[in-house]
Amino acid sequence: MGRRQMADNQQLGVLKALDVAKTQLYHFTAIVIAGMGFFTDAYDLFCISLVTKLLGRIYYHKNGAAKPGTLPPEVAAAVNGVALCGTLMGQLFFGWLGDKLGRKKVYGITLIMMVVCSVASGLSFGNSPKGVMTTLCFFRFWLGVGIGGDYPLSATIMSEYANKKTRGAFIAAVFAMQGFGIMAGGIVALIFSSIFDHQFPSPIYSVDPVGSTVPQADYLWRIILMVGALPAGMTYYWRMKMPETARYTALVAKNIKQATQDMSKVLQVDLEAEEEVAERVAQNPRLNYGLFSKEFLRRHGLHLLGTTSTWFLLDIAFYSQNLFQKDIFSAIGWIPGAATMNAIHEVYKIGRAQTLIALCSTVPGYWFTVAFIDIMGRFAIQLMGFFFMTVFMFAIAFPYDHWIKPDNRIGFVIIYSLTFFFANFGPNATTFVVPAEIFPARLRSTCHGISAAAGKAGAIVGAFGFLYAAQSKDKTKTDAGYPPGIGVKNSLIMLGVVNFVGMLMTFLVPESKGKSLEELSGENVNDETASSGEMRRRVGCRRRCRGLHELLRKVVGLSAKKNDELDTEEDIRDDERDESERDCEFS
Repeated sequence: MGRRQMADNQQLGVLKALDVAKTQLYHFTAIVIAGMGFFTDAYDLFCISLVTKLLGRIYYHKNGAAKPGTLPPEVAAAVNGVALCGTLMGQLFFGWLGDKLGRKKVYGITLIMMVVCSVASGLSFGNSPKGVMTTLCFFRFWLGVGIGGDYPLSATIMSEYANKKTRGAFIAAVFAMQGFGIMAGGIVALIFSSIFDHQFPSPIYSVDPVGSTVPQADYLWRIILMVGALPAGMTYYWRMKMPETARYTALVAKNIKQATQDMSKVLQVDLEAEEEVAERVAQNPRLNYGLFSKEFLRRHGLHLLGTTSTWFLLDIAFYSQNLFQKDIFSAIGWIPGAATMNAIHEVYKIGRAQTLIALCSTVPGYWFTVAFIDIMGRFAIQLMGFFFMTVFMFAIAFPYDHWIKPDNRIGFVIIYSLTFFFANFGPNATTFVVPAEIFPARLRSTCHGISAAAGKAGAIVGAFGFLYAAQSKDKTKTDAGYPPGIGVKNSLIMLGVVNFVGMLMTFLVPESKGKSLEELSGENVNDETASSGEMRRRVGCRRRCRGLHELLRKVVGLSAKKNDELDTEEDIRDDERDESERDCEFS
């Protein structure tokens, strides 16, 4: 308690006021404004999985084929993955730009890109397959760039506005809007496919291959994609009305007076500008080291490794499951065979499956995180999530032949849903929260962008890799144009292994619950306090690394005797010296 009080005393008054502020209307306003961006992000990224089968029927139909047309492998990979590539670029570029120009200035640019490109994604140059797919991929790439910029900016803005007591819940609430975005995509597909199916009835493919895809179906996929522009456009005005965050203005722009004025209006209290502190802040070397400096590597190198690696591994599993759940449901028979449906009804069935999964597991998982993240802490939730994702993925994969039997399909869906639940009540939320808390203000958006970009790199691996890997080993059962793969079962086993590695890498991620951002990043005005905080973080990281080491030794089955030999006299002397240093620092 004494050390925490000392840290508070050395914090800038305006930032301390934000940390101790009671939950107010402006907190919820910020959640809604930032959250609607994430609602749009999720809708735009995942709605493509609802219409890819329809695109195959419309533009790649082959007369006389026993199955409806499907997108060729290279086209499917591009359509599914191009937005993820754009997102990766946007996270890196706009994350860096948010630290250079300010969060607010860049925030509006990303929103405009999302609105324009969502609408443009439903347009096409000509009506040939090549022209339509080229247009779709072009605009979805730039849509991805805008979405990518929203990740670091939304997280950073929310973390810098929030109080330290409920900061985790507020950031997680912004990210939780992603669940509603995924669910909204399914609901929009259900609504419009029902309307089209009623207005333009058609026979199933096996009865009339050509007539099963009515010409009006070409409008359906466009409408589903273009609806994503609505929620983003509705929040543009309010984004532009938000003031710049006090932490950027005070710690990066070095304008404490302006930060005090802005937050006095937001908090509706009188705050005193600490002019005498301004010069100390500007000259403090702790606030000036760069991303590629030895000082950053020493202080935050392991933290950045932890946030990037866990997000990378998480998204390999998460995006492959989300983007290709329609293929998994088809494989187990939860979605009927394509030849037994017309084109529009297939969209309805896929939308229904995605909506049910989102409603029963994805959305509840996000809000469980919101409820418990400031109670359990980020580390515990992330470790638990990866653990149960591993367990349930293996529970699906190893007895996969059992689950594909008609009588067992409901059990499969339940366990599959649990993997989504613990992804969202776990690392899918915490990997977004932690990078917005533990890095210095002048590098916060950049480091969050780097972490998120690593995640999207994992998503690209999952999207492209699973597309090919999940194909049947039997050449006669693969989708048109695809080579044989390793099958759904082996693909799911691989995803389980990925989740397990993610659990191990979680030991590199520090706990940030209940601490001010300045305490976490070492940006308090007083050097002594910052040093004390840094010592605690290094000790905590060392303990976790030792915990990881012990876990790995148990996994590989080393004997107790061998373990004892690893504790040399030098290790023991180092431990004693560390304890002595901590006693001096904390006394």
